[in-house]
Amino acid sequence: MYNEQLFGLAMLIYLVSSLVYIINLIHRHEKIAKFAMWTALGGLLCNSLALILRTVHSYRIGIGQPPFTNLYSSMVFFSWAVVLIYLIFEKKYGYKALGAFVMPIAFLILASTALMSNAIEPLVPALQSNWLLVHVVTCFFGYAAFAVAFGISIMYLVKNYYETIGAQKGIIGLLPSSDVLDDLEYKAVAVGFPFLTLGIITGAAWAHYAWGSYWSWDPKETWSLITWFVYAAFLHARFTAGWRGKRTAILSILGFLFVLMTYFGVSFLLGGLHSYA
Repeated sequence: MYNEQLFGLAMLIYLVSSLVYIINLIHRHEKIAKFAMWTALGGLLCNSLALILRTVHSYRIGIGQPPFTNLYSSMVFFSWAVVLIYLIFEKKYGYKALGAFVMPIAFLILASTALMSNAIEPLVPALQSNWLLVHVVTCFFGYAAFAVAFGISIMYLVKNYYETIGAQKGIIGLLPSSDVLDDLEYKAVAVGFPFLTLGIITGAAWAHYAWGSYWSWDPKETWSLITWFVYAAFLHARFTAGWRGKRTAILSILGFLFVLMTYFGVSFLLGGLHSYA
């Protein structure tokens, strides 16, 4: 199918964009930075078209569902959301160095789909609901913002370490200051947290529609709540205890590890009603 070829092309473009962002980090030049941004945008458009075609195809074969109902398609959507959130951040704040740490995340997410089945399969009747769209979209936009925060947090720890030892030459000197990275990390978490909150709320509503109960302590529900508490702790510590810098960066990284556990670990290790595996 054309959409599978487009997914492969998007993956290749994300790889090129990642490499160009890294090159721009080493040889800072406006033309290189623009090329990196345009390749990321081209990959996003290619990814978008592939998602649309997959959705259209699902309707043609009589299934008719959005392109994130199994592990394969949800990961494609996840990578799309990461790039979208990143490009918005780059446009708004202008720090193109972030791409060297964020675009590889999008590439790795999409590249991992090469090992998965791309079959379109019908949902069980209980899950055929309009709640699916709003629940999954809000969750994945939250996950994507947290992925951007994760990349920025890694940058912060690297930058802060070299600032501490007084080594500010070479590539490290070209990174934004640790204060700037700390602020951007907070902004990314502040974007993701409301989306995750909406995802949990709409998920509870969907669960009541599908299974007659708002909350059943299914493994994914439990780990989603744990993830929510980690990011709530991040925001609470920043606003009430004045946490900044390394401590919040570590919380951000820990939070994204919980996101991965919620998304992947539950499916392959714990199972449950939400399992993709």
